[in-house]
Amino acid sequence: MRPLLLGMEWFPNEAGGLNRYFYDLLRSLREQQAIEARAVVLRPADGLPAYVEAGPDRAAFLPARLWHYARAATRQAHGATLVDSHFALYGCVALAAGAARGRPFIVHFQGPWADESRTAGRGSVLAFMARRALERATYRRADRIVVLSAAFKRIVVERYGVRPWDVEVVPPGVDIDRFSDGSRGEARAALGVPLAGHIVVTVRRLTPRTGVELLLEAWAASVGGRDEALLLVAGEGPLRGLLEARARALGVERSVRFLGRVDEEELVACYRAADFCVVPSVALEGFGLVVLEALASGRPVIASDVGGLPEALSGLGGDLVVPGGDVGALASRLLRAFEEPGALPSGEECRAHAEKFSWNRISERHLRLYADAAAGRRSSLRVAYVDHCAQLSGAEIALLRLLPSLVDVEPHVVLAEDGPLAGRLAQSGISFEILPMPHEARGFSRNRVRPSVRVAMPAAASAVHVARLAARLRRLQPDLVHTNTLKAAIYGGLAGRIAGVPVVWHLRDRIADDYLPASAVTLVRAFARFLPTGLIANSQATLETLAAASRRRDLPSAVIHDPLAARAARPPAARETTQLRVGMVGRIAPWKGQHVFLRAFARAFPQGEELAVVVGAPLFGEFGYEQSLRDLVRALGIEPRVQFTGFRHDVDAELARLDLLVHASITPEPFGQVVVEGMASGLLVIATAGGGPLEVIEDGVTGLLTPPGDVAALARTLRRAADDSELRARLGAAARERAMDFDGDQIGPRVAALYRRVLAGNRPGLAPSRNV
Repeated sequence: MRPLLLGMEWFPNEAGGLNRYFYDLLRSLREQQAIEARAVVLRPADGLPAYVEAGPDRAAFLPARLWHYARAATRQAHGATLVDSHFALYGCVALAAGAARGRPFIVHFQGPWADESRTAGRGSVLAFMARRALERATYRRADRIVVLSAAFKRIVVERYGVRPWDVEVVPPGVDIDRFSDGSRGEARAALGVPLAGHIVVTVRRLTPRTGVELLLEAWAASVGGRDEALLLVAGEGPLRGLLEARARALGVERSVRFLGRVDEEELVACYRAADFCVVPSVALEGFGLVVLEALASGRPVIASDVGGLPEALSGLGGDLVVPGGDVGALASRLLRAFEEPGALPSGEECRAHAEKFSWNRISERHLRLYADAAAGRRSSLRVAYVDHCAQLSGAEIALLRLLPSLVDVEPHVVLAEDGPLAGRLAQSGISFEILPMPHEARGFSRNRVRPSVRVAMPAAASAVHVARLAARLRRLQPDLVHTNTLKAAIYGGLAGRIAGVPVVWHLRDRIADDYLPASAVTLVRAFARFLPTGLIANSQATLETLAAASRRRDLPSAVIHDPLAARAARPPAARETTQLRVGMVGRIAPWKGQHVFLRAFARAFPQGEELAVVVGAPLFGEFGYEQSLRDLVRALGIEPRVQFTGFRHDVDAELARLDLLVHASITPEPFGQVVVEGMASGLLVIATAGGGPLEVIEDGVTGLLTPPGDVAALARTLRRAADDSELRARLGAAARERAMDFDGDQIGPRVAALYRRVLAGNRPGLAPSRNV
């Protein structure tokens, strides 16, 4: 393996994150991986090794510098296995000169050059357009693009039209020998700062995107008036004068010290001198190398949720990420860090986290990437997942749980809107993009599906989106399209068919008149005859509503239940009282039956201390139903013993506070994820005997079943369970064991097997099967 790396200036002669990254990667490839990596940089530098060739000095005219760079790249490319460019402009020059001809061409994307230049106020609109065009041409020519974070992958995919399968997320490395824990006192003495008191450091280039002005405001609002507190600002940039003036205007000039540009020894001392570090970026932060440097030095980091910063801190804990641009949130977090012992991770935890990003590990990943690119290897199945919704509803939560469980599948999610799901995908490092669908189409309710003039505009908007999605799928070239919702099944199925890509429908809705309007049932069954090339149903009950009507005995299909979330080991929640807590968890909607639950609770416990808990919130215009539930509680006289919690992210925590879980849907449920979640938590679950829960619960063995909508029967079952603690314990234990069947490690391979059947053309039929 003999890669040629194309860089900018040579570090440490020229500082900067890109130059440091290039220098450390090249050094690690040669010293730790023992491969013959060579490099080209823009200008001569002191101490340049023999395996690095440099162009002319800074005084040369730009075209002359580029010409010399192109010649150097062409010379060094002889005998190279591949070319790895670290800046779009020089990569483009090398391509034009033929340096990458006949060799794999890899590009490192470390930020949108055109956007960063515009943000910094450099160049005209014409210059911006030229830079963007050059970037697009370079990235689209690349065989692989390396990005620092999933956030940057999204930028490359959406802004430059690159296929997600060509983008590899490889975080930066950190020199864990150079950046290490050391004496806080010695470091402070070296910097000439007080030996006692609290010191916070931010290492930033002083430009608008790095958020130092926001940090000064948060500092003034929280700890800036304390005599023992000092903020060190290490770095230089065009905003320094303005920031110093801003510190004076805020009255914090005595507790803020601007250090200017610092050398390597001073940088190490800055981290060691600090109690913790702050990275308050407001835009265009790829990963945050300073985060890793601080952590490797044993110092915690508080950062904004911008770009790749949340990924850099993911798994460390300590509530270290605050909303970007939110002065109040940052001020509050700074105050907590000062006043609450244990509010930040320990030095040992920080160091252990940083060691995951050692250059030895990161260069090993580059070596594997180089080998795959050189050999043209591709092992994973490429699947585009289409979803019209970005809210955290049942289908979207199920998708979040499914994707990490898929082995040898490279997923890319295409959403029709932005929303909480996008944030969760980013946190999980899952590739996604947003291809916006007009609201009149995306928000069109299935209850309004009927022939009328009012459907003309949503239908036209949907047709336009189908055409756009089909064009995007042609560009993406996935092996399969997997539609995650009923609406996505129609427009995603049409787009997939137009693009010539096989389509797998994932049905999570029963296609029946008691669940959907008759017109919607007719429409879905009609499309089912020709759109899907494969079918996954979340329950036998769901599959049976489509099997007979589709008239397609050749369609590969499977009943695959939705997976459970990966569960962290945690002790049972501490109970403050012995009060029995009975709850429902899930979306508030009339068909979910919260009104049945509340009436049954009032009948079962008319005078007791038992507590009813309703966890969830309404979606899709069902807010009036929630108000009717509150009115019902008052009418039943149980208002003091009913809690409405609203939406909750941590469902496990809510379940841990319950003694009984009720599932009261009045219409047969397609599956019922919360039923399995409750069982996995060791709860006795009382569910209605219809749809998916019938496939999950064995009555009297792993839970209890009651007729749908039967208030009296549910009340009797509640009373029975409340009076028999041994029954709750026995059925709860059996339920936990049954829930193991829904672990992602078991569900993921079944989905992948269905994909393979679709692609292989194995068509055993749509006959329902309980054991798939």
